[in-house]
Amino acid sequence: MSVRILHCGKSLENYNICLKEKVAGFTRRVAEKGDQIYIAVRKGKKTICGGRGILSEPILDKPWEDADRYVQAFKMTNVEYCEPIDLSILANTGGKHWSMYYIQGSKEIKDVAAIKLLEENFEANKQREFIFLEYEQHEEESKLSKENEVFSDNETTSEEKLDIMGTFETIKFISETDPVMGLEKLVNTYFFELFPDFLKEYTLLIQEKFKTSGMSDIYSKNVSGIQGIPDALLIKYSKNDSIPLKIILIEYECYGQSKLKSIEKFNYLNGHIIPQLMRFASTFSIVTDRQIRENTVKHWSKKLIEIIYDNSETMEKVSCWIKELEPGIKEQQIALKLSVLLEEAFKSNLGIMLIIDELTHEQRDTFKNILASFKQENGEGISFYGYVVRLGQKISILDDKLEYALSIQKYH
Repeated sequence: MSVRILHCGKSLENYNICLKEKVAGFTRRVAEKGDQIYIAVRKGKKTICGGRGILSEPILDKPWEDADRYVQAFKMTNVEYCEPIDLSILANTGGKHWSMYYIQGSKEIKDVAAIKLLEENFEANKQREFIFLEYEQHEEESKLSKENEVFSDNETTSEEKLDIMGTFETIKFISETDPVMGLEKLVNTYFFELFPDFLKEYTLLIQEKFKTSGMSDIYSKNVSGIQGIPDALLIKYSKNDSIPLKIILIEYECYGQSKLKSIEKFNYLNGHIIPQLMRFASTFSIVTDRQIRENTVKHWSKKLIEIIYDNSETMEKVSCWIKELEPGIKEQQIALKLSVLLEEAFKSNLGIMLIIDELTHEQRDTFKNILASFKQENGEGISFYGYVVRLGQKISILDDKLEYALSIQKYH
């Protein structure tokens, strides 16, 4: 377990959200599950800390207004609170540059004396309830000298250096389905390496096809190529959520080398992608007739259970989830419990993921607003998760060996 300080800069709002919602977000990929995190914020001339927790599983739905900044976001467990302590106490172990040593970039604190000092001061001021911080009417901006500057999570200094492992040029996928340079093929092959927010032990990637039905036909009428069949499906498990399973329908789309003009992309977006996602959403939304929706949910849940139990590895993984939720459950009851959880997820914890090679923030907002309008049984809209996946080819070629890389950008 590493110990880190997550500094929220001067955003009391983000600080309050972290401790109230028990979440932590990082602007760089530095943290891991199991790390102990002290949450800090600049208030007036002080950097203070009023809570800490242990990072558990990654989260998809980030509660901060500036959520796009955070490449990593986790739930926190074992969250504890204290009367806010002034972190300048760390100057006792780190000297005048304590902030650079212990806070900058949420780096791991390796100084045992600093960790002990944090622990002792936290414990001495520990309390049961979280103290919500509010801006004071005449709160002054910090006027710290440069040598005593306190760094937030995303700040760097000229002394830092980035290690560049290679230089790559973005090239186009041939298509969505090409067996060698196809977006869907490559993403499915490297899914868990490409999407670290989905931990393999808590996620199932199902590539079998599931056909939708119902009111969604309205949105694909007279539109060729719309079949209402997601390309893949994810089951994500989170013990601490009120609904422990989340179902995410995956749609792969690729402009590739065939749709290069702006008008071609515009027509494809509006004539195919948007109607496709609306069809998926309507299938499980309350806009569809209840009986049709119930039948689809039961059919999909049954099919998923058959797929899970057809493979010993997936069966063991899901059984561990159920036993963690209900430690005393009998083996013969696991499938029944799984069926109940899947049906609940389809009805009230559904998301749709678009994996594509190009997407703008404006298009992202359009998708989010459209899907949010399709209400689930709990009154919540359907979640949207957008990812742009790009294919890169290494610029310097040695020994005629072509090297490639996949990169990802989140749009949710």
